Amino acid sequence: MKEQVDVCIVVEGTYPYVTGGVSNWVHDLIRAQRHLSFHVVALVAEQAPGHLHFTLSDNVKGLTVIALQQACAATSRGRPAARLIRDLEAPLARLLGRGGQADFAEVLAALRRHPGLATRDGLMNSEPAFEMLLRIYEATVPASSFLNYFWSWRSLTGGLFSVLLAELPRARLYHAVSTGYAGLLMSRAVLETGRPGLLTEHGIYTNERRIEISMAEWLAEPGRGGLGIEKRRRNLRDVWLDAFVGYSRTCYECCSRIITLYSGNQPLQLRDGAPAERLLVVPNGIDYDFYAAIPRCPRPRRPTVALIGRVVPIKDVKTCIRAAARLRERVPDVRVLLLGPTDEDPAYFEECRAMVEHLGLGDCFEFAGRVQLRDYLGQLDALVLTSLSEAQPLVLLEGGAAGIPCVATNVGACRDIIEGRADEQPPLGPGGFVTPLADPLATAQALANLLTDPALHARCARALQQRVRLHYNKRVIDDIYRRLYEEHSAMPDAPRAHQEAR
Repeated sequence: MKEQVDVCIVVEGTYPYVTGGVSNWVHDLIRAQRHLSFHVVALVAEQAPGHLHFTLSDNVKGLTVIALQQACAATSRGRPAARLIRDLEAPLARLLGRGGQADFAEVLAALRRHPGLATRDGLMNSEPAFEMLLRIYEATVPASSFLNYFWSWRSLTGGLFSVLLAELPRARLYHAVSTGYAGLLMSRAVLETGRPGLLTEHGIYTNERRIEISMAEWLAEPGRGGLGIEKRRRNLRDVWLDAFVGYSRTCYECCSRIITLYSGNQPLQLRDGAPAERLLVVPNGIDYDFYAAIPRCPRPRRPTVALIGRVVPIKDVKTCIRAAARLRERVPDVRVLLLGPTDEDPAYFEECRAMVEHLGLGDCFEFAGRVQLRDYLGQLDALVLTSLSEAQPLVLLEGGAAGIPCVATNVGACRDIIEGRADEQPPLGPGGFVTPLADPLATAQALANLLTDPALHARCARALQQRVRLHYNKRVIDDIYRRLYEEHSAMPDAPRAHQEAR
């Protein structure tokens, strides 16, 4: 790309091809900074990302799509490729073993010293690359399944090489909306261009990967069991987690500010290597006036509860379904809606649909798919969120602004939103209930309390609406990002990685 933009914003698995809270946040952020020009880099899993779910704003001057996993051909670059692999192997092994910026910079330097050899074919499918894989496998997890290690390696390094070899847009500032591969691309930009980088974490990437890795059955390996005192051997789950910690640490060390949505995320960031002096809390904000103006649908109508989110395991939709079955015992005419896309994890959706059928909830539980949220908020009496991990869910803020009390698991900023922070002045009282993870009985009980006690429902609705109005004003948040962008765009260039290497 020839034209330099003000901000290059880097996203992974979200905007503009996937709907959801993070995608909406990115879209709104860009539109709120119309005086700036943007280039969006969208990292997607494979080469065909699908159709756009958002109409790009006029100040988006470019869209680059990078597939993390790409097909590549076998190559016979024997001895020449061996020179690149020799330079690459040690820093790459350190990076994948919870390394950081210095190791990442050495990986980048090795690729740049051999520009004619640094191709996906040579890095993924050459004989020297396979020999490197074998050596690192033997040095790290020799007792694990080599076949599973092989595919783990291809996934972890394939995404890494994709962001290191892709064309880099020119910008005055690079802004990643997660660590992981998006954070690596931002880190590369900081090192190669000398321009500053920002990071905004909604959920903590490594924490979400920890959950997914722990649930991945194909990574499970038989343990020794018994009462032995031998030190636990490293396994494939360690391989994945160590790599993502290394990727996050690299991003934390390369960027100028590390922004998160609430202070509860910061201990996790510090644990994974974030410098404390760079941390900053900037909560999500919403258009309060828009949501507060949505009219309530008059009664009589069925009491209605909704989970607003994607049908994916991290949202723990199955707990919501089980809670619906228990809730119907207390509120027989209840209606439970799932408002969100069902096509991101087809196998999980089929499991959820089968559970609804098995529990006889066909007249109670409905998968509505992608919807215009404003068309539904007026008919909702409560929101439910059963997620295993969240950051600061926009849906709780949007529902709260519309006067809808919420029941949510104790993850991310949910407790702050529903109950208020400890320093809230004046104290507004609860806007619903916070429940334990994977507890359908507690979820059903909390929803039943709201649906069967009009006075309680009114108090919670009023408290949550006031909290959103006072503390989550989008105009204030937009001004914070405007100042951050102006401050960092005005910074002089830092020394570039290749300049320091001379």
